Amino acid sequence: MSNFLNPELLIYVFSLSLGIVVIGCLLPAHWLPPLPNDKFLHFLAYAWLSLIIVSFIKDFKDLLLWQFGLLVIGIAIEGIQHFIPGRQFCWRDILANSAGIVTVGIGSLICYL
Repeated sequence: MSNFLNPELLIYVFSLSLGIVVIGCLLPAHWLPPLPNDKFLHFLAYAWLSLIIVSFIKDFKDLLLWQFGLLVIGIAIEGIQHFIPGRQFCWRDILANSAGIVTVGIGSLICYL
């Protein structure tokens, strides 16, 4: 994997992005504006997080571990949503999260080879 940016900056951007995703996913539904396509937003958010990870991870095994961690975070967030007013657990959200992670993972694998 390439290391084309300052790793400290990438970790900061990743942490900030992850925080935004977590907060956005755990806000009560009535606090959010109408969203155009929830599943596409899930896909983009997790693809973005995965893309940041690809930018600072050098080893493919480490990349898989980080991406698995993203998947676990997404599943945990969905489980917590069950307790948030107006939100609910949704397998399709987990599928969209996974699709974003896998898309970037496959793209990085193709570029890595």
